Amino acid sequence: MAPDPTPASAFGLLSETTLRRVLGGMSLFTLLMTVPQVLTIWIGRQAAGVSVWSWSAYLISALLWFWFGLLKRDKNIYLPCIGWIVLNSAVIAGAVVYG
Repeated sequence: MAPDPTPASAFGLLSETTLRRVLGGMSLFTLLMTVPQVLTIWIGRQAAGVSVWSWSAYLISALLWFWFGLLKRDKNIYLPCIGWIVLNSAVIAGAVVYG
């Protein structure tokens, strides 16, 4: 039998456990990278250039992913979505108040 000529994908090189850890770490990292935006709006009282439409789209996306994660019972999906829902809501509210 001839060898399989299909190249191995990069994701095939990582175990599922390792990939879940990387995803969890990236979820935390991206959440932390959004905190300065929230602080700029609420502490600096400055929301110039913040698009309520864009952040609302992110919020809707987070709500849908949260729902999907709950249906799949996958903590790697629904737990970060809780943070995204909170942060996106804070940005939207701040943009409305200070924008």
